[in-house]
Amino acid sequence: MAYPQQRRVLVVEDDDTIATAVATRLTAEGFDVRVAGDGEGALVAYARFEPDLVVLDRLLPGLDGLEVCRRIQAARPVPVLMLTALGEETDVLVGLGVGADDYITKPFSMRELVARIHALLRRVDRAAQLASEETVLRVGEIEINLAERRVFVRGAEAQLTRTEFDLLRRLAERPGQVYERERLLADIWGFSEAAATRTVDSHVRALRRKLGSEVVRTVHGVGYALVRP
Repeated sequence: MAYPQQRRVLVVEDDDTIATAVATRLTAEGFDVRVAGDGEGALVAYARFEPDLVVLDRLLPGLDGLEVCRRIQAARPVPVLMLTALGEETDVLVGLGVGADDYITKPFSMRELVARIHALLRRVDRAAQLASEETVLRVGEIEINLAERRVFVRGAEAQLTRTEFDLLRRLAERPGQVYERERLLADIWGFSEAAATRTVDSHVRALRRKLGSEVVRTVHGVGYALVRP
């Protein structure tokens, strides 16, 4: 996918083989890429390079990926795709909780990594297009401000990641309608491989933790629906 201007991607990975492979592939895809091998180096590179997106390893020497993600999002929010060898749901939810927008578990295919990066950047572009609009969705006690990308539950603001917000917005467009996991993958992540549906499940669990356990209904074997008020 071509962009009007070259997008900058910071790759933070302490395994030289993986870092080189990712950087080479992303450069071939047309991105301007920088690489950092540890947490402190990542923060320095982030401040100097001002990337449009960060590919961030979860396990790093010194500052780990979670702390790096926290500091990045506090300084200037940017899409973060976390690489993790930790496939347990708790580890994934912790990563999403500190501001990662998406995650991919090692070992991963370069094709899937590139697809997820493009999908994250498309969501950033769509958010920019909505910035001039004053559209608000209300579903029960949930208020979704599309222009400001803010969510309120009973008047209190819920801090959602970019991906969680986009997932909630999609479900809120038609409360009660059941969306298949594969459809949500295609609409939000930009691909629909059946093996990746666990990604949707993890983000739904994160939404429930932040908005309430009864907000999203599971239709077993099919997908999810936002509960009608």
